Amino acid sequence: MKNIIRGLVAGAIAIAVFPSCKKLDLTPYNQIKVTESFQTLKDAQSWDAGLYGILRGRVYGSYMISQDVQADQLNASLDYGNRNGSPHRWGDSFLADDGAITTAWGGYYYAITDVNVALAGFDNIATTSSTDAATLNKYRGDAYLARAYYYLNLVIRFAKPYESATASTDLGVPVLTKYDIDAMPSRATVKQVYDQIISDINNAKTFLANTAGAQGSRTFTIDAALALEARTRLYMQDWAGAYTAANTVITRTTYPLYNTAANFQAYWGTDAKQEDIVQLNANNTTEVPNVNNIYLGLLTNGSNTFAPDFIPSKWVVDFYSSTDIRKPVYFDPKTVVISGQTVKGIYLVNKYPGNISLFTGTYTNYYQAPKLFRVAELYLIAAEAAAKSGNAGNALTALNALKTARGVATVSSSGTTLIQDIKDERFRELAFEGFRLFDLKRYHEGFTRHDPQNTSIIQRGTSYDVLAIPADDNKFTWGLPTNDLIINTNLKQNPGW
Repeated sequence: MKNIIRGLVAGAIAIAVFPSCKKLDLTPYNQIKVTESFQTLKDAQSWDAGLYGILRGRVYGSYMISQDVQADQLNASLDYGNRNGSPHRWGDSFLADDGAITTAWGGYYYAITDVNVALAGFDNIATTSSTDAATLNKYRGDAYLARAYYYLNLVIRFAKPYESATASTDLGVPVLTKYDIDAMPSRATVKQVYDQIISDINNAKTFLANTAGAQGSRTFTIDAALALEARTRLYMQDWAGAYTAANTVITRTTYPLYNTAANFQAYWGTDAKQEDIVQLNANNTTEVPNVNNIYLGLLTNGSNTFAPDFIPSKWVVDFYSSTDIRKPVYFDPKTVVISGQTVKGIYLVNKYPGNISLFTGTYTNYYQAPKLFRVAELYLIAAEAAAKSGNAGNALTALNALKTARGVATVSSSGTTLIQDIKDERFRELAFEGFRLFDLKRYHEGFTRHDPQNTSIIQRGTSYDVLAIPADDNKFTWGLPTNDLIINTNLKQNPGW
């Protein structure tokens, strides 16, 4: 019995498929048929709420941590217990059935399936007023933008970076825009995937045109659509398009940059929202967010000591000047207890300490509202896009606005020096937000890990603190999950997996 929708569970509407048989033709008491779940505007509202529940589960946690531990900013502690160990070590230990890979692939495609069912179902709902029609169109805009977000995250993980000369032949990911349980899709090209993303964003912009941006919006707005467009066009090297989308949001002045240490601390510590274009809703009961808890590891014994899985390298901490308001927010010196050693003054990543208002006990549970789109990223996109277009003036305007707000010296560079200044500022601002690996990938740059804070408490060796990865290493592009290749023989694996 196909086309049965489960009840609303934890905010997400899940698709269930059952083999056909006489007894199973009866609808279970706790389920409704797809054809019955799209009859009223209230039904559409339920699907929209489910969409956001699924989206919240696709931000932070493994969806952010996996690529950050794979990059060059962190060292595994002696007690990390091989959690996230395979992507951190690269090489033969990082296989296509690794949890980082299967979580991202399965999680994003699950969410895309939900969107596809919703978009088809919304067309079956008749509205009786212009207000209801506008509301339904808002839900359509939410769905299109969510699908664009998921496909972008898939293509930057599982395909080569966008290069105009090869995008039409490079393998991307399967593109599915309709729910079909029997589909065995092959991989679209990178260009086809990005074309679909831009198409979805354009549809979202149409349906969200009258949904104005607001600080910390819990749902998608026209500014959210522009933010995703700017990010997408940056990855496409569409410099003019990326600049226009980013600068449109910046010049609205809806999201002023924080320029004091106290306000910036509140931004990351208590879910302040001035710079957030979208800050997803979170609570500690029904809307629990994923957590980035690998960086602190507070020991709950009252000793105020920590046992993190990963520790930032010394050169990363030192990359921030003493006047930079980000430094004391992103990093905090702690006493760590690792492998029987107690060591004071180790800087830990403190960007995700948990919002105290969401705690469920004495100690942090690391819950905080996920920041989906931040205006600071748009300043960096505008700067990079302008610089790559040869407009140093516009690039410096955007770059120095961010640097000034963060309390660091401005620059007056040009050419390749300006490009490097922008890369460096992007490194500082977006550290531990899941961008670093994909930036190195699109820059076509390798790396060598170096200069840890303390060698006595970290894993040592060529797979760890001195790991050297060339720019052409195959594992910058993740392999497709082994099980999917077995089930769907139309899929082709990436090289090196």
